[in-house]
Amino acid sequence: MVRPLLLLLTLLAGAGATAAEPARRIVSLTPHITEMLFAIGAGPQVIATDEASDYPPEGTALPKVANYRSINLERILALQPDLIVAWRSAQHLQLQPLVQLGIPVAYSEPAQLRDLADELEYLGRLTGREQTAARVAEHYRQQLAELAQRHRQAAPVTVFYQLGATPLMSANGSTWMGQAIRLCGGINIMADSQAPYPQADTEFVLARDPDAILGESAAELHYWRQWPALQAVRRGHLLTVNADLLHRITPRTPEGIRQLCQQLDRVRVD
Repeated sequence: MVRPLLLLLTLLAGAGATAAEPARRIVSLTPHITEMLFAIGAGPQVIATDEASDYPPEGTALPKVANYRSINLERILALQPDLIVAWRSAQHLQLQPLVQLGIPVAYSEPAQLRDLADELEYLGRLTGREQTAARVAEHYRQQLAELAQRHRQAAPVTVFYQLGATPLMSANGSTWMGQAIRLCGGINIMADSQAPYPQADTEFVLARDPDAILGESAAELHYWRQWPALQAVRRGHLLTVNADLLHRITPRTPEGIRQLCQQLDRVRVD
């Protein structure tokens, strides 16, 4: 099976990590990667992160070498990492100068919720944290399996998942949020959109009249109160979700899914 996490083992001449030598100076370039590394016990090996890495708290004081727009290649070089872990689709091209210099780069881009467990185990091998990573991965798999089993026969609930207000955005069925809705027995009215994160049309949502509208904050969801006949408004089903747990895939994601499922269960009994 091809792992979602791919390692480029082109090394600096005469120096750097090898396949049998755990990485000791790691740069993490996305929040979900930072969380994974700390979760498997490799936090002490992380020497820098991106600006959005805000969890766990002990990682927030590390040097910041990237943001959602750019990567500071010179700063990374100065830190002399023996492994960089990055998001392939967003950061692959920007990292090519470092790859050409021989710095090992691993790419993490889990497409399915279940993929995270494989990536945790692979990061464990890269960092010498195999045992801890195996335990974290197994616990993650168990939580997903329990949630899926619990909601396998749940009554369907139609859902609009709101991402932001200006413009009004949503998530299709292939995204982590879309997969979480499906796992909880929900029916995402934007599931079939061709774009992973489509711009939503208010008239479309009003026409579909979903049982519930989910969003990050009550302030964002207030937009829908101008249509009191909308089912989700009339029945009090403008419901908030924890974006930190659902909008990035990490070992904490099952807790976010659990909370989402609880919200949909509330809709079922009202």
